[in-house]
Amino acid sequence: MNTAKILESFELSRSITLKNRIIMAPLTRCFADKDLAPTQLISDYYARRSDTGLIISEATIVTPSGQGYPNTPGIYHQNQINKWKEVTGSVHKNGGQIFCQLWHVGRVSHPTYLTGNKPVAPSSVALSGKVPRTEFEYGTPRALENEEVYDLIKKFKQAALNAIDAGFDGVEIHGANGYLLNQFIHQYTNLRTDEFGGSLKGRAKFTLDIVEQIIEAIGADRVGIRFSPGAYMNQQHTEGDEKTYAYILEELNKKKIAYVHTGIFDDTTTFDYLGGTATSFLRKHFKGNLIASGSYTAAAAIEAIANDKFDLIAIGRDIIANPDYVKKIIDNEKLTEYNQSMLSELY
Repeated sequence: MNTAKILESFELSRSITLKNRIIMAPLTRCFADKDLAPTQLISDYYARRSDTGLIISEATIVTPSGQGYPNTPGIYHQNQINKWKEVTGSVHKNGGQIFCQLWHVGRVSHPTYLTGNKPVAPSSVALSGKVPRTEFEYGTPRALENEEVYDLIKKFKQAALNAIDAGFDGVEIHGANGYLLNQFIHQYTNLRTDEFGGSLKGRAKFTLDIVEQIIEAIGADRVGIRFSPGAYMNQQHTEGDEKTYAYILEELNKKKIAYVHTGIFDDTTTFDYLGGTATSFLRKHFKGNLIASGSYTAAAAIEAIANDKFDLIAIGRDIIANPDYVKKIIDNEKLTEYNQSMLSELY
């Protein structure tokens, strides 16, 4: 493989230059402690992967109502911030850089994580099925009151400030995979008639307000966002949703954020309403840095970057299986094959 381009340094923003174009994808691992704070095992896990150009942390909860899985970390109280400082310190000591992915699951939750309360969402639209890694059935969420929506925007802003305090180099806003921002964007899950629904611009408002508040707090050059314009997980597409995404992306072009990132498991999947893959849709509408994700091999990523289909590649399962992924790409070594049993431990 001609690895030259994928291994060259890359200017992500005016304040951040990456040593290569390989990104560690955000990977929910469910190993936080009882306070939903990272542990030494988590710190060591990220430190071993510091030769990637950028690590994007596992999805990290911005407020207690945002939890939807067992033992996922938060960034909303001081103990969590202190423990994340140990993680970021170990990554920086090894020459790496790390962003914190800011997360609220919305309706993708269960009262067992919420002290008996119902999950919250833009509207009371039920999600069928079971919570992953549990036997819990999803139920019908409670629609957020108007003032609660504004409060959640503030929670995202505070979480971004907490992340910088914890030593992160920036944040990625989780707007993908059927979670809260995604629920506001899609007509199927957003039946609101206030300013956060009822129209294309209304459905875009929650996402754009969060982006604007976080930019105000920490600067656009330290902000990325992940989107799933193809409704492939915890979500359904309604005609016109693609126009909402196009509008959001056009607005983001004006804000000069660090990047947009594709959220999908397999980026060879095409969607008629997007006119192709999720990444090709994002590339068409967003003029800044684009990170692709979704079952790419190094060879496929190298070819796509060379053809300007995206700028950086986020690798997930192969980086779980290969902490030394970048070294193996450099040395053209065979990768250890990922298997699901690897999720039972951090190494």
